[in-house]
Amino acid sequence: MKRKHYIRQRKRKRFSKRLALLTITMVSAVIVGLISLRIYAQIAGAPTLTVPKATIFLDQHDHQIGDYFQSERRYWLELDKMSPYLTEATVAIEDKDFYKHGGFDYSRIAGALLADIKAGRKVQGASTLTQQYARNLYLSHEKTWTRKINEALYAYRLEIFYSKDEILEGYLNTVYYGHGMYGAEAASRYYFGKSASELTLAEAAMLAGIPKGPTYYSPIANIEKATNRQKLILTLMEQQGKITTEEKAHAEKEQLVYKNSEWVASKSIAPYFLDVVWTEASEILESKNMNISEGGWTIKTTLNQAHQKAAEAAIEKNMPKTDLQVGLVSMDVNTGFVTALVGGRDYSTSSFNRVTLSERQPGSSIKPILYAAALEKGFTPLTFLNVGETIFTYDNGRATYKPQNVNGQFASQEMSLAQAMAISDNIYAVKTLEQVGYKAFREMLQRFDLNYTEKDNPSIALGTIETSLYDLTNAYNTIAAEGEKRSATTILSITNANGDVVYQHANPEEKRVLSAQDAYLLTDMMTGIFDPVYSDYSPATGVSIRGRMTHTYAAKSGTTISDQWLIGYTPSITTGVWNGYDQGKTLSVQEDMAATKQVWIDFMETVHNGKANEEFRVPDGIEGVVVDIETGKLAMDACPKQRLVHVKATDIPTEKCRTFEFFEPDTWGNLLDFEVFSDFWWN
Repeated sequence: MKRKHYIRQRKRKRFSKRLALLTITMVSAVIVGLISLRIYAQIAGAPTLTVPKATIFLDQHDHQIGDYFQSERRYWLELDKMSPYLTEATVAIEDKDFYKHGGFDYSRIAGALLADIKAGRKVQGASTLTQQYARNLYLSHEKTWTRKINEALYAYRLEIFYSKDEILEGYLNTVYYGHGMYGAEAASRYYFGKSASELTLAEAAMLAGIPKGPTYYSPIANIEKATNRQKLILTLMEQQGKITTEEKAHAEKEQLVYKNSEWVASKSIAPYFLDVVWTEASEILESKNMNISEGGWTIKTTLNQAHQKAAEAAIEKNMPKTDLQVGLVSMDVNTGFVTALVGGRDYSTSSFNRVTLSERQPGSSIKPILYAAALEKGFTPLTFLNVGETIFTYDNGRATYKPQNVNGQFASQEMSLAQAMAISDNIYAVKTLEQVGYKAFREMLQRFDLNYTEKDNPSIALGTIETSLYDLTNAYNTIAAEGEKRSATTILSITNANGDVVYQHANPEEKRVLSAQDAYLLTDMMTGIFDPVYSDYSPATGVSIRGRMTHTYAAKSGTTISDQWLIGYTPSITTGVWNGYDQGKTLSVQEDMAATKQVWIDFMETVHNGKANEEFRVPDGIEGVVVDIETGKLAMDACPKQRLVHVKATDIPTEKCRTFEFFEPDTWGNLLDFEVFSDFWWN
């Protein structure tokens, strides 16, 4: 008996020693593991919290007009700017002990382990908000032990290096709320049409219930399940002392209004314009060694939504039911800001931007640039040329060119520059090019940042060098700005995700492209396209819309076999419109050919509606004089075609027109008296 007792004692002691050793070993292992984990975490450092963020676009009045995102629609909102109801509702349903634990809820983990062991597979989760955030940032959603271990490691690192508020803020900005919306701000805008900072208790509880299963708990997908989950969250908030019984009851009665359909519609504002903004912003940020693909930018643009709506309405009203395409762009004369842009009839069908990307022959709309060179070479609005049918020889006599006018007719007498501009006479333009020289015209094109060619071909006077509507409208905007260079832009400022302004538009240094006098002379001559007094073998090119004008406009049209252009301005706005077919199909239907002018005048009249008429400022050294259109001489009462024409003070004509065929019979009778005839002739 004693021996047996002794043996039992020995066994107990050995067991105790082994148990103690095992305990020490396990404790040591845990300590070593924790130390190793800490060392690993310190070596690995703080995990990055960078996530894709949407870039937001604002109009010139700070109203959001769109966004751009790489793969996930997401807007970042600081925690202290979110509705407190949302943060409390989220914690209540997802992780009530979030602010107490160190990243892991061990009681929930134990329960989940038992459930998994019984099922023989991963069936239940016990993830804290920290673990969910780690998964959202770095891992997939597959249910494997490997992913769970990695999730725990990331969660541990997050808890070490970031505060609870930073983790909660990150979670709320990355969790998926369904319908392509990542983060509470994007979800709030989508479901309720408001910022997450403005959510009511009822809205916040509804939103907080979605991440558990967006397919099941989205109120858009299943309102019954979503409402039941909302009520569960409100109950938990009440039990946890976050809200009162009265607040809960009030929230349950609140009728929620969902605005997802309005949100979708709001994304279609000026899509062609936003493409231009994106390209311009990319270049600006690249010049500052930044990458636009990082996302999170807030880009304030120059868009005027009233102008954009006017542009879209004018196009909708006047475009024929054919495949005819359109481009329209408007610019502020004083600043160069692009206020509206439409690059085609339907962005969803074709995102190709016909304002900026398409280069076509501008036809006669290039003539003001040619005549700018002519004015510098001594031409005046009253310079007359013979514009009869002419064959031009070039390339050292090896080639000939025989230009035609739009209706195949020619003038029977000499014509002034002012009248040639008004009716768009082609012979005058080519003769002007011959006299001023290719070099002068080429240099003028360069000054206006327009395409040019080194080849000397007389057809370039009639707009055969391809250009974009964007560039040519910008050139006209420079003329409208009294010859001061204007550079079209769509961006006012760019702010990064941290709220730092990284780019602010600044007015460029003043640069004169054309003298104020010559710019005004071009403007004055371009008002002539709407004046029937200039009509000759062909009507002034803008008289068809004269009856719709309530303001003073200066403009020039351009026509080729496949393109129609009209670009013009007031002292405040310059607008260019182009029509044509993408494949260069010939324009032969009158309805197609008339659309350009109707779109242009509709837009211009709308944006100037209710505003006083603006007169173009006459610079020093320019004077107005009433002349006889057919001779360019000072008009007398008997001269039938008279108009006020502005010229430089040194170019005012001194001769008076002499026309007898319209005299009344008694005038002829008086002329029979030699003294009367002498007085009339010499005076």
